[in-house]
Amino acid sequence: MTIGNISPNEKRSRRGKQVVDENAPLLPKRKEEEGGFDEFNGASFTGAVFNLSTTVVGAGIMALPATMKVLGLGLGIALIIFMAFLTEASIELLLRFSRAGKSVSYGGLMGDAFGKVGKGALQVCVLVNNIGVLIVYMIIIGDVLSGTSSSGVHHSGVFEGWFGEHWWNGRTFVLLVTTLAIFCPLACFKRIDSLRFTSALSVALAVLFLVITVGISIVKLISGGIQMPRLLPDVTDLTSVFNLFTVVPVLVTAYICHYNDFIWVSKKFYSIHSIDNELEDSKQIKAVVRTSLALCSTVYIMTSFFGFLLFGDNTLDDVLANFDTDLGIPYSSVLNDAVRVSYAAHLMLVFPIVFYPLRLNLDGLLFPSARPLASSNVRFALITTGLIAVIFFGANFIPSIWDAFQFTGATAAVCLGFIFPAAITLRDRHNIATKKDKILGTFMIVLAVFSNIVAIYSDAYALFKKNTSTRE
Repeated sequence: MTIGNISPNEKRSRRGKQVVDENAPLLPKRKEEEGGFDEFNGASFTGAVFNLSTTVVGAGIMALPATMKVLGLGLGIALIIFMAFLTEASIELLLRFSRAGKSVSYGGLMGDAFGKVGKGALQVCVLVNNIGVLIVYMIIIGDVLSGTSSSGVHHSGVFEGWFGEHWWNGRTFVLLVTTLAIFCPLACFKRIDSLRFTSALSVALAVLFLVITVGISIVKLISGGIQMPRLLPDVTDLTSVFNLFTVVPVLVTAYICHYNDFIWVSKKFYSIHSIDNELEDSKQIKAVVRTSLALCSTVYIMTSFFGFLLFGDNTLDDVLANFDTDLGIPYSSVLNDAVRVSYAAHLMLVFPIVFYPLRLNLDGLLFPSARPLASSNVRFALITTGLIAVIFFGANFIPSIWDAFQFTGATAAVCLGFIFPAAITLRDRHNIATKKDKILGTFMIVLAVFSNIVAIYSDAYALFKKNTSTRE
């Protein structure tokens, strides 16, 4: 994910369309990445929808049932739909201004609007966001394999359920072994196409998780083992009102797909700009975005609905941690383990796919004029080791994925998804913004800043209150 300069003959878009050199893609086409950008041959509508949907759905899906616990099903589902519409609007602004400035990437667009400062700000946000995502992955893996006590009540992990409580299945030790035995070897590949098979398998494991969860919920509904969950939030005082805003960073993170992200499908990185360039008919991009967001919203609503339906007010920040109890159906323990192990395996396989462009982006930020990273073993080893160490310690010191999402969602993700597109619109270097666009841009910035400041305040207040009560 490095912002660099690319010569005109290294760039390709739909059917020979030429683009200017100064707007370089966020992921550069260096020598070691030649397999990453093939010539676009005119993608089908269905293929574009699938590829974009793959970039949207991520680990944030595990925290969505917890948002229903805060908001209630009615308000929660309404907010998921609202976020889908707001995301569509921000993507439309990005693409329209990209065409006006002949930019082929988010990085190029930010550079066109705000120069080197804009590109730098985007790079920093991508770094923070992707490091946060990888920390979330590792926290979830720790919850699944070793259990969690972040809610004040211990929920056992898979290893504890199988072998009992031992020192070797404690959280820190399990994450250390997972990091050394799985993440480090996979992260040491210098070519991303070496990971194409693990990427395909990871998607299948994610689908398996959703199918099993929905199946369990339907069986329990038929047998009458589920009570009707709350439709509205439980608001009793001003603190509970502020607490409603804590779901905003989680939902923002769930819909992030604006920049050249880490999804690797058929030897290509996919993002809004690359999918737009790949379409034979550029007019289809609006329908592609709408269809993809509708599909993703459906997945989010199903996961939120059935997850909250299963566990009600006992839903944890990471819903996978709830699958340590008797579900009240035949083969409950087998299904519990299948759900947790399948998704943990999914995250282990996706981890290096996210890590690869993160490392490239950090290298480009720290060493913009250096030779390609793959040709420098020392630099490659130092950056890889440093990033993995930061992610490992972050996963051990951050108590839950909710806290991780609060930080990344309220800072980097909200900038990438809404504040930057709105700022580009208000900057309007090419004089194409309508009055409606500027009103929408202002609304996005005000809403994003206000809601996320309240969310950060609410989380900080809750943490302070928790620490005070612990001391007493």
